[in-house]
Amino acid sequence: MTEANTRLGILLMVATTFVFAAQDGISRHLAGEYNVMMIVMIRYWFFAAFVIAVARRKAGGIRQAAQTEQLPLQLFRGALLAIEICVMVGAFVLLGLIESHVIFAAYPLIIAALSGPILGERVGWKRWVAIGVGFIGVLIILQPGVKVFSPAAIVPLISALMFALYGLLTRYAARKDSAATSFFWTGVTGAVVMTVIGVWFWEPMSRPDWVWMALLCVTGAFGHYLLIRCYELAEASSLQPFAYLQLVFASALGLLVFNETLEMNVVIGASIVVAAGLFTLWRERQRG
Repeated sequence: MTEANTRLGILLMVATTFVFAAQDGISRHLAGEYNVMMIVMIRYWFFAAFVIAVARRKAGGIRQAAQTEQLPLQLFRGALLAIEICVMVGAFVLLGLIESHVIFAAYPLIIAALSGPILGERVGWKRWVAIGVGFIGVLIILQPGVKVFSPAAIVPLISALMFALYGLLTRYAARKDSAATSFFWTGVTGAVVMTVIGVWFWEPMSRPDWVWMALLCVTGAFGHYLLIRCYELAEASSLQPFAYLQLVFASALGLLVFNETLEMNVVIGASIVVAAGLFTLWRERQRG
């Protein structure tokens, strides 16, 4: 990896986080008007088509992309991500973009905490301290005992736990399968699962909202394309810290478009969570 490639990869990661934040804003709008399951189902139809198109262009085509010795694991991964997206979009409606993303930002800490029991990785005391500090940040955001605790705040935390498990299973799958194979099964499995669930929640959509739906599908595919390009150009350890910019962009959308408010406890808690997450990423890079 050259320095120029790394710089370009970082710029593309910044663009990726912006596109994904826009996708979250569109999801929040549509899920406020229509059933979450239907929205995610349509989004996955387009995503599956994109995944299949990518697989067909690579050497070996779809047959090569689909080849795996870990089919149950790949199916579970794909289903888990699809359900996690439903949970997170539901959180956008219940809590808004800002609070949902701030709580969800704890997922790298959950990955670090679970990497020992699931992957057999050694987690040193410094990373355990960072994990503990990060979850203190989450408590500052939630403020249990200080104000009336909103049960809805648990929803993005559940989403973060599910996404962390998905990330760990993706690492586990990478021991035998290529990234292209995992990407293929993520899209195809998610589309099948969401069709089985979402078709029962179909409802008519207005013409303007079909335009938003089309934009949601395009941003989803474009965001994943940018992400693939990022990892082709630069190492994951160089890119991952910039993924936190999605929190910044999503918060800006929440403030400017959806008239959400940003409370001081959320700012303080988010700063602690992000700092702890960056430290765990840095320690992982040092160990690598």
